[in-house]
Amino acid sequence: MTSLVAVDTSVWVAALRRAEGQEAKRLRTLLDADLVALPAPVRVEILSGASRQDRGRLRRLLSVLPVFFPAAGTWELIDDWVNRAGDAGEHFGFADLLIGALSAEKDALVWSLDGDFARMERLKLLTCYRPS
Repeated sequence: MTSLVAVDTSVWVAALRRAEGQEAKRLRTLLDADLVALPAPVRVEILSGASRQDRGRLRRLLSVLPVFFPAAGTWELIDDWVNRAGDAGEHFGFADLLIGALSAEKDALVWSLDGDFARMERLKLLTCYRPS
């Protein structure tokens, strides 16, 4: 596997809550292989949900990861996705659209426990990562 994996907040939360759980083990493997990327909204969500005592440690951990930031093209892609999804009878939240668009722009796979990303994949907006 050579694609970066944009790890969604849902996976980070699961991994941080259960250090020996499946998500934590797979996330460590991806981190060790330098395959994890961080969409900017995920970074904010992780840090804003962290306790005061954990925030510094998490900030240091996250600082070594490539971060995907939006640009003008990101907003154009989201506009296109809103149209395509709406035409298909689907609707997605802003954060998920932004995370998905940032990942798609970088040809990164999205790893999430949130079913909205699987629905985006069915619309061929992005590609999801499935741990083996």
